[in-house]
Amino acid sequence: MTLQENLNNNDRFAKSIGAQITEVREGYAKAELDVKENHLNGAGVCQGGVIYTLADLAFAAVANSHGILSLGISNTITFIKSAQLGDHLTAECTEVVNHHKLPYCDMKVMNQNGEILAVVTGLGYRLKKEFGFDELM
Repeated sequence: MTLQENLNNNDRFAKSIGAQITEVREGYAKAELDVKENHLNGAGVCQGGVIYTLADLAFAAVANSHGILSLGISNTITFIKSAQLGDHLTAECTEVVNHHKLPYCDMKVMNQNGEILAVVTGLGYRLKKEFGFDELM
């Protein structure tokens, strides 16, 4: 099983909202979803948790791309612009520091027009446990 398949099939929450890893390579990942009715908050825009989950899924792919089980321990998100019903969202995650214990990544979430909706920083923690997969994609 690839890392992409593992995360797309086994991250049950991300899967339940329609988030999918569409690209992964060592130190980089992309996740995507389409904003639907069930993603909207009381103000009629995409709920921030949906945007965060999309970024977090991309982060999971990057942090685990080295084959060591890594979990997020600290993330900061700044919302810049709202996502609307029907928008196609893309989260891109890039590894900044491949530390043996504390990997650090930057993420950006954009709409179909390339407008940045949110920026996220992520710090992970690598456990002393292998995260096995055959290949990344």
